[in-house]
Amino acid sequence: MQTRITELFGIEHPIVLPGMSWISVPELVAAVGNAGAIGWLATGALNTDQTRESIRKLRTLTDKPFGAGVTLLMPGARENAGVLIEERVPVVNVSLGKCDWIAERVHAYGGKVIATVTTEKHARAAEKQGADALQVTGNEAAAHGSQIGSLVLIPAIVRAVKLPVVAVGGFGDGYGLAAALALGADAIAMGTRFSLTKESPVHDTTKRAQIQAGIEDTLYSDRFDGLWCRVLDTKSARTAIRKGMNLPKAAVASFGIARDLKLSWPKMFIGTMRQGTDTLIQLAHMATAFARIKAASENGDLEQGVHLSGQVQGLIHDVPSVAEVIDRTMEEAKQACARMGALMG
Repeated sequence: MQTRITELFGIEHPIVLPGMSWISVPELVAAVGNAGAIGWLATGALNTDQTRESIRKLRTLTDKPFGAGVTLLMPGARENAGVLIEERVPVVNVSLGKCDWIAERVHAYGGKVIATVTTEKHARAAEKQGADALQVTGNEAAAHGSQIGSLVLIPAIVRAVKLPVVAVGGFGDGYGLAAALALGADAIAMGTRFSLTKESPVHDTTKRAQIQAGIEDTLYSDRFDGLWCRVLDTKSARTAIRKGMNLPKAAVASFGIARDLKLSWPKMFIGTMRQGTDTLIQLAHMATAFARIKAASENGDLEQGVHLSGQVQGLIHDVPSVAEVIDRTMEEAKQACARMGALMG
């Protein structure tokens, strides 16, 4: 299947693995690439040394196209972006910030930039800033999706810009791929679906909880990490959302984040202050959420941890290999398109 996204990134299938912290690791990204799709290495929780090491490890696991993400709101993001550029990563996924300076430097070595957006305003801005494509995240998605559902958001942004679009939020099979193509998108991203594969590093306990959950079993709130965020519905998640941000815990957690990212805490604090009070409050929220997300993903701790999961979890009932997911998705998409063609005929 050829679309503007497959042509832009040089891949076989219009399917993307989004960059999910503690999940989109080199092994999973490589598995997606080797199966003919493309994935973004998650760097938000990595320091510059870890980012460089992960990129180089990824290159030993695949010779296929791949990308890496940079969340510009996060501490150390500009430094990580610099590493991606130095390593000439083929595709850079930019979120929560302006992509203009990254696009200029990535284009200089022939790379591509895809910006993650949740509104028409941000989509238009990313197009003007030099993005080559957009990753449009609807309300159904895990983590930071729009307040608008994909069925409305995707065609609205497709009509607002000229860039190819990757649809995110509610997509986990070939029927979703066919639907996204019908809405005008050029590919889909499947975060929750790829997190529930054999190659995914998500702990088995957390995988089982997602498999057993239904489409209703998620929570969507801005009280967990400061942004509107969708998580698996658990007792721990409900408690975290009810309590909101804990300033003392956020302060303690910020020291840990600075240590893990190999940043000077005073420098990180001053840099955040310069971005304004809203950014400081946002990062305080994220500091308290970081440990909970990692605990659920890596350790299977759903008593204290909180797992990011999309509504599509309710359509997923197995843990196959990445290759099986992609093959199945493409076959289902063909069946769906054939059915629609027959109906139109």
